[in-house]
Amino acid sequence: MSENTPARILVLNGPNLNLLGTREPEIYGHETLADVEELCRAAAAKAGYEVEFLQSNHEGVLIDAIHAARGTFCGIVINPGAFTHTSIALADAISGVQLPAIEVHISNVHKREAFRHHSYISPVAASIIVGAGVNGYVLGVQQLIHLASR
Repeated sequence: MSENTPARILVLNGPNLNLLGTREPEIYGHETLADVEELCRAAAAKAGYEVEFLQSNHEGVLIDAIHAARGTFCGIVINPGAFTHTSIALADAISGVQLPAIEVHISNVHKREAFRHHSYISPVAASIIVGAGVNGYVLGVQQLIHLASR
């Protein structure tokens, strides 16, 4: 980690991720969002990092959090949920703050419906993790730590 890089990671979750553990467990598994948060905090703590965790079903709340991240976090792990396929505004926010963002999807979106194959976030993401289940969040945290240490 460089001297000026905050040892903090922002983990953002978009719409319907508050339903993890009960929503289509055959696709998303049985882990809850609280379980995901615990996994992220543990992975970050191993490297001396802290995590701030936020879920919102509202696009503007996520955009405001991205804007506020500049200078406060070393990067963002984001599962934009359905906003992945619809939100140019989220992509613009990520691009605008110039922080590395790791895009995470629990399921392999490329094995699902065709509309899920397109992401507005991917072109502005530093890395993309799909189909690793909730472990994808851990991989995202680890990737941000790796990028911050360069």
